Amino acid sequence: MKNHRYPFVRLLLFLLLVGKTLATSGAEERPNILLIYTDDHSYRTVGCYPQAYPWVKTPHIDALAARGVRFEYAYVGTWCMPSRATLLTGHHQYGVQSMRMVGTYPGSEYDAEECPFWPKVFRENGYSTAQIGKWHTGTDTGARRDWDHQIVWNRPRYPENSGNYFYDQLIETNGGPPKLTKGYSTDNYTNWAEDYIRGDTRDSDKPWYLWVCYGAVHGPFTPAERHREDYPDLSVPVPKDIYPPRPGKPAYMQEVNKWIANAAGVPMMNGGFGGQTVEHTTSIHGNTLDGWVRQYHQGVRALDESVGRLVSVLKETGQYENTLIVFTSDQGFAWGQHGFATKLAPYDANIRSPLIVSMPSQLPTGKVVSQPVAGVDLVPTFFRFAGIDLPWKMHGHDLTPLLKDPTSSWQHPALTAFTARSYGSDTDQIPADTTKTNINGIPWYFMLRQGKYKYIRYVVEGEIEELYDLEQDPEELVNLAAEPAMQQRLLSLRAATVAELKRTDAGIAGDLPSVAGP
Repeated sequence: MKNHRYPFVRLLLFLLLVGKTLATSGAEERPNILLIYTDDHSYRTVGCYPQAYPWVKTPHIDALAARGVRFEYAYVGTWCMPSRATLLTGHHQYGVQSMRMVGTYPGSEYDAEECPFWPKVFRENGYSTAQIGKWHTGTDTGARRDWDHQIVWNRPRYPENSGNYFYDQLIETNGGPPKLTKGYSTDNYTNWAEDYIRGDTRDSDKPWYLWVCYGAVHGPFTPAERHREDYPDLSVPVPKDIYPPRPGKPAYMQEVNKWIANAAGVPMMNGGFGGQTVEHTTSIHGNTLDGWVRQYHQGVRALDESVGRLVSVLKETGQYENTLIVFTSDQGFAWGQHGFATKLAPYDANIRSPLIVSMPSQLPTGKVVSQPVAGVDLVPTFFRFAGIDLPWKMHGHDLTPLLKDPTSSWQHPALTAFTARSYGSDTDQIPADTTKTNINGIPWYFMLRQGKYKYIRYVVEGEIEELYDLEQDPEELVNLAAEPAMQQRLLSLRAATVAELKRTDAGIAGDLPSVAGP
């Protein structure tokens, strides 16, 4: 009798132990994190944003928002390189030590000891880390140090290829020699990301962090062949301040003149789209505002398809429920607003990004956060979801309270910094070399969003400040900084900006140039 009972008891104990182990591992399972990162991509191009044109078609990104939380006001960065530096360090541009532009643009370097990237910390804490797509932050990509797996278009290392945003890219794999790669870059990056998610290029026993950095929809805004007939006969409203003068705005804004009217009064790009990092300067649909806006929005179509593909492969592999999906961009892009055809400037038209966070198993769905947030807030949020302690002081704040309850109180202002091509301690003082104090005439500035107000402080002696009520004036046409009734608000936001700079250890915080007015 005893001999028959012991095997049964052993089997029962074994089954109980297995059940307990499975239950424990399920409860403690750490989430995967998928960061989908687009380039020069305005929130206005995404259908779920009320500011999008009514003809915009982004069904997959819209579906992500329907199954997640959409942030109405997100300020990730001001241009490509510092935005990415922020997403690698958790610091504003002025806190990214040793990063510097050198050699032929976009050549850049940094010291990995002075400027550590946080994915290495994830690796040390049991995560598999990967980065696929555009790399624009030093010739050192961190292969095998920060990333277990990496397939990148290393722009700083190969300046002669740095304009090939969409075709014929030099691609490095895990730090190896470059290979000239055919195909449309958006599709290539998605193919490689799918392989990683399926487990073909990673340790399947580990949770993972994957950063997919698309080159689209950066200039020359080349759409995939399959989308070049999309959006026929569109017509976009002409922005109210497309031509100067622009009353109430600072001196440099009176010089912005990227658009001119032809004989029929149609806005034409003044000189066409050019620059050092483009494959060509020809518009597919003509050099009009309508033609460029059409081409730009066509370039978004492949990005939208890619979002759908990545969500599908997560579901196909059973990883969807345990993956935090974040969709955003390095910054936005203006098309005629305030006379621009670029990013950089402190206006929402230029730099405001889409931001959508989705994980229906843990977060509410179909909700909108109206509080402004910044790119530096994403990194501590990732650490919170992964259950890993922050390795150093971060400039941002964990967004989890807003993700859990989008209507919850949020006391943190959103700061955006633009110090042109200078980083770290090189921003402690205004450079004597005036070529380093602006890009395309846009001077250094700090922008603060607090509630419905936006405050802009230029790092220019004697320049005016800007203050906007974005509820009443979403196009930022009326500068309230000189209004007597707004002086207390102006002084409060001025002080809040300095306080935020000091909190985040900005060396220039105590030595800002004086402003015009009170």
